[in-house]
Amino acid sequence: MTRAMRFVLVAVMVSIALLAGCSSEDVAKKESTDKGNELVYATSKDINDMNPHFYTGSMPAQGMVYESLVENTEDGIKPLLAESWEISGDGKVYTFHLRKDVRFHDGEPFNAEAVKKNMEAVQSNASKHSWIKLSTKIVNCNVLDEYTVELVLSEPYYPTLVELSMTRPYVFISPNNFIDGGTKDGVSGYNGTGPYKLTEHKVDQYAVFEANDQYWGGAPKIKKITAKVLPAGETTFLALQKGEVNFVFTDDRGANSLDLEAMNQLVESGKYQIVRSQPMNTSMIVANSSKSGNPVHETAVREAIWYAIDRETISKQIFDGTEQAAYTLFSSNVNYADVELEKREFDLEKAKQILENAGWVLGKEGEFRTKDGNPLAMKFYYDVNSSSQKTMAEFIQNTMKKIGIQLEIIGEESSSIATRRSSGDYDLLFNQTWGLAYDPQSTIAAFTSKSSYFHSTSGIAKADELYQKIEQVMVSTDEQTRKSLYADILTIVHDEAVFIPITNGRVTILAPKNLQGLSFKQTQFELPFERMHFE
Repeated sequence: MTRAMRFVLVAVMVSIALLAGCSSEDVAKKESTDKGNELVYATSKDINDMNPHFYTGSMPAQGMVYESLVENTEDGIKPLLAESWEISGDGKVYTFHLRKDVRFHDGEPFNAEAVKKNMEAVQSNASKHSWIKLSTKIVNCNVLDEYTVELVLSEPYYPTLVELSMTRPYVFISPNNFIDGGTKDGVSGYNGTGPYKLTEHKVDQYAVFEANDQYWGGAPKIKKITAKVLPAGETTFLALQKGEVNFVFTDDRGANSLDLEAMNQLVESGKYQIVRSQPMNTSMIVANSSKSGNPVHETAVREAIWYAIDRETISKQIFDGTEQAAYTLFSSNVNYADVELEKREFDLEKAKQILENAGWVLGKEGEFRTKDGNPLAMKFYYDVNSSSQKTMAEFIQNTMKKIGIQLEIIGEESSSIATRRSSGDYDLLFNQTWGLAYDPQSTIAAFTSKSSYFHSTSGIAKADELYQKIEQVMVSTDEQTRKSLYADILTIVHDEAVFIPITNGRVTILAPKNLQGLSFKQTQFELPFERMHFE
């Protein structure tokens, strides 16, 4: 081999080595970048059907994919898919001027025709939406021009914009995904206008959401979000330790995948941070007043239960002070909730006296109370995937024994508990108010809905008066009248003790320490993932 040939061979080998080195560096850099642009969050349940006009899907997931005309913020209603709007003098007509730079994930333009088709799809299945009063008020949705749409109501309805801002059902899916011209028989795909697209879903295992790079609000910096289905508790804790998931938050059942001790342990490792929202909702026990022949039908029994709950201990020992004791249905930061109501503090002796006065007699020591031969016994349902609900249920069960009430606590899936709530097949169950973006109007409207709290309220003495006042408050255009009606409504359900408050809940996020832009929405079940980024 000549000297020139040797030189060429060495040069080629060096070039190959350099190229290989560059390739390795590029791969490593790409892997690091990919990892730095992905969140994998643990969830105890599958995302389910993502049809935005139904209620079985995961609300955090739907919040990434679909959007509404307006957004409910801490500073009030703000533009979203609608840039602006006007309301007619009689309060019956809302005219929305739409953004002109929005497309659905499949490329279909978002315009007035798409709004009309979606609105009509929701309204064609109105029986599914009886809990939301707006569904009973919409008469027509008219296209005025390509980017102007008019919503006509049968009567004034002051919460219209608030209810249009909700996670569902008044959000928008591509008309290409409609089946037989609507959504009530299902959809063929899940193309919204939101910052993320659903790109993969393996039932009961995981779902993958990828950034919508054509998003009208700017491409999200977190490029991939995976919802991984894991049992709450030890399994999720180990997955976080191993790096299989790197994000958890309070889900749309109000449950956390980890207890406080586990979260604190992860924070102490130096890899994670905890961020909590302001009070968002009220955790409560819902009592079935309509269950005639059952002790829970009696106001005295429900009132005794209220007095026998040690909220301060629950707040301090179960939630380590992260949730505050609640003595009213709504926290003080909820509109129209500043009402003078009797504060029923923890008082076992008072609870016993109420039961005695109502004829519930305590027999031998260690026995439960009876009246006319019937035991003071009830079934209490909690979400089996919520460690805090289970702990609270056991704590409350033990306290009730002290006043002679027998509670059988039963853990079930959240879907099963929701079915019980709508069918009336329960005595007591855990639930929570709708939250800041919805209250008080949504929780209160649900008092009349057979799919929600009708069985809780229909057995009280003033049920008819309550329902009449709820109808009146929703159509009132006078602020002082609304305040007065809300005060009456809250007083009635408080006096009847059908919704027994426990604590004011917050949304908790456990996230990597280098994740920035963590914040919350008024709609407690969603997170603004599009605002997040890694340092």
